[in-house]
Amino acid sequence: MKLDDYKMLGRSGLRVSPLCLGTMTFGTDWGWGSDEAQALSLFDHYLELGGNFVDTADGYTGGKSETWLGRMIKERKVRDRVVLATKFTFSGEAGNPNAGGNGRKNIYRALEASLRRLGTDYVDLYFLHCWDTHTPIEEVASTLTDLVRSGKVRNVGLSDVPAWYAARYQTLAERNGWERIAALQLEYSLIERSIEREHVPMARELGMAILPWSPLASGFLAGKYQREGAGITGEGRADKVKASGNPVFDKLVKPSEKAWRTLDTVQAIAGELGRTPAEVALSWVRGQPGITSTVIGATKLAQLESNMRSLEFELDASQRARLNEISALEVVHPYVFFGDIFQSMVHGGARVYAFNA
Repeated sequence: MKLDDYKMLGRSGLRVSPLCLGTMTFGTDWGWGSDEAQALSLFDHYLELGGNFVDTADGYTGGKSETWLGRMIKERKVRDRVVLATKFTFSGEAGNPNAGGNGRKNIYRALEASLRRLGTDYVDLYFLHCWDTHTPIEEVASTLTDLVRSGKVRNVGLSDVPAWYAARYQTLAERNGWERIAALQLEYSLIERSIEREHVPMARELGMAILPWSPLASGFLAGKYQREGAGITGEGRADKVKASGNPVFDKLVKPSEKAWRTLDTVQAIAGELGRTPAEVALSWVRGQPGITSTVIGATKLAQLESNMRSLEFELDASQRARLNEISALEVVHPYVFFGDIFQSMVHGGARVYAFNA
């Protein structure tokens, strides 16, 4: 597979590359990331290789990511070529409860601000960044539908929401003639497989693409860290995020014993294949059921090139099985009822296969 072997984004008409260039690393405001010259070289190289899908958010590096990305797209005159995704939800003004969240007032505020920073009059894919636990789905869905009909948004998506929320949203959209969800952006890697329980089967049933973020577990699966007591050491993002309090980085700064065992298996397979651990981990994610385009982040050109090489090969069945086994989710209620033992009881011992298997 190559970067210009495009895939359909869910049941939309949008075609995207199998790897999406994430731009959370555009800017050094958080203590790590790329300066503008480095970011530009990453963007240019991604386009040169045939990539067309770029992801940002209004909260990335204080808006700098959107600003730089918009300038790059304009200077290279590639707006029609680039599939541009951004997100809303996080607050744009401290102390103002209506400058954040998923209510209609904030969605309009956030989109107008993003369009100004991006220097464009529309975005191709607009994501709700995080469930705010309060705003009714009906308000979110009708607002995003109005934005699609206005031409300022082409397609809509959800990120970091419960599976029940996405399922109810899609069902109401189908019933009411609202814009349906084209894609879900969710954390997914060999270290974080929780979406396999509900999100993946739901997305496949309801026609949503899945776009994994942090497929390398914030760099842990790249193999550049080593154990240090109960913690971690090595050159990378870990030292910068230890004191952030952000739970997203807990898997990086406090890896579990299972995470280390998983990394050992990744490194062993990488050695067998003559590949890097990052390439193996990305290949695993890319080949999982329901995955359309995987969001990658890089701060150096060498990292981006390594990520691109994950498209050059496929893991064989034995290698994938080893990775699946070492990183498998714990079987908990009610999922224990969906395994072989109980399903054999359900079907009287007969073998039954899904219609689309």
